[in-house]
Amino acid sequence: METEYIDLFELQSLLRGEIEDSFPERCWVRAEIASVQAKANGHCYLDLSQSEDGRIVAKAKAVIWRSRYAPVRAYFREATGGDLAAGMEVLLRVQVSYSELYGLTLTVDEVEPRFSLGAAELQRRRTLEKLEADGLLDKQKQLEPALLPYRLAVISARDAAGYGDFRRHLEDNPYGFVFEAELFEASMQGLEAPASIVDALERIECAEQPYDAVLLMRGGGSALDLACFDDYGLCFAIANCPVPVYTAIGHERDFHVADQVAFDYVKTPTALADRFIDAFAAEDERISSYGNRLRMAFLGKLAAMETRVAALGERIRGADPRNVLSRGYTLVTDARGVVVKSASALPAGTHFKILFGDGTVDAVAQ
Repeated sequence: METEYIDLFELQSLLRGEIEDSFPERCWVRAEIASVQAKANGHCYLDLSQSEDGRIVAKAKAVIWRSRYAPVRAYFREATGGDLAAGMEVLLRVQVSYSELYGLTLTVDEVEPRFSLGAAELQRRRTLEKLEADGLLDKQKQLEPALLPYRLAVISARDAAGYGDFRRHLEDNPYGFVFEAELFEASMQGLEAPASIVDALERIECAEQPYDAVLLMRGGGSALDLACFDDYGLCFAIANCPVPVYTAIGHERDFHVADQVAFDYVKTPTALADRFIDAFAAEDERISSYGNRLRMAFLGKLAAMETRVAALGERIRGADPRNVLSRGYTLVTDARGVVVKSASALPAGTHFKILFGDGTVDAVAQ
């Protein structure tokens, strides 16, 4: 019995005709970038995907040819401050084509940056709403911070400029304070960043010696570069960390959910270093003030004692018999120098002395 068949090329040709007939014009497609590769020849290749309930339900390959990639990239960067990156949700205008050799391809000629910015803001709002519903927004604020945080766990990329600034500022502080700051490396950008930072938090929590504070720092970047700090999983881990978490993420204008859920946040890594230097400086000043108060109290006590001693000296000098004699009085003593207080104590013939202020006279009682 003969089986009817068509060869592969014929099948692919039929598919090509059907697909290209169905999409004769360019269309807008919403997708997530799974990977992006800008080649040296100027072309940019994208792997696109779509997920539902954490499961990938569609995949496709896309390309931005060299003639379009430069203007598309420039426009996207101007609007968002960054480049196309993995994990980003995008709205693309594509021409659908099908090749018997390479299969389905989406050729991109436009990328709408406002959509990507809007998707990032939507993620941020959803994260905030969920954290608030779970009672986690202020959980870190209820922790009791260490008075003098000495052991610091730092989450950053090792070669990040912000981390270098932080270390120099902390180690070269003008007071000479010494801190123990240990780096827990993590990816601080892109699709893998939230999981990488959560892993660093778990390693910190499991450390043999507890830390006084966790410092999460990342220098400036585009809004989309920093969107990972609005991820619910990351913010959930920060909120539930048993150690106070301090953040320094992005520029002055940036404020992320990670900042909001942390124990405290500052704008730059150097400001974060100042946060801990100032804590030691304040304690040093407090101890110095106690020393000054003790010294002043001691000097006051000593002055009071000196005053009492001086007054007692005056009383002693006032009671000195020589001072009394100088005022015209006399003092009578027997031959042994014992004071004679009554004339009856000196029978006739008894030798005695009469003391004046300016000398002594020997006498005999009659």
